[in-house]
Order: sequence, then C-alpha cells, then structure tokens
Amino acid sequence: MADQTVWVAHGETGVVGMIHQGDDGFTVTKAGADAALGTYPTMAVAKSALYSAMAAGSDWPRFEQH
Repeated sequence: MADQTVWVAHGETGVVGMIHQGDDGFTVTKAGADAALGTYPTMAVAKSALYSAMAAGSDWPRFEQH
C-alpha cells in the first residue's frame, strides 16, 4: 500500500475532521465519527462535503497537509 496523504481540518474549536487521499478518491471523516462521510472524486468536493456536515454558521475550516 502506498503512503496516503492526509489533510486535517481545523475549525474555531480545534480539529473538525480529516480527508485521506486514496486510490479511489478523497475520503472525509468528521472528528470523533465512527464512519466516513463518504469518498469524493476531488479535494474540492471533499472539502465542501466536510464543511456541509459542520454546524450551521461555522467558518470554513483551515486544512493542513500531514
């Protein structure tokens, strides 16, 4: 298995989720969740999916690659 790229999403209160880049796309998981929200074809769509799962009125998270 090749190394995966991971982005951690930070909101006002800390880590709000992660995006893992794999062979089939970008998998989004909210912080503390037992299951992924889904796998998306592009990073832009994955970021939007995470943001739409956040509380209404939240600021756009800051993404840091790890």
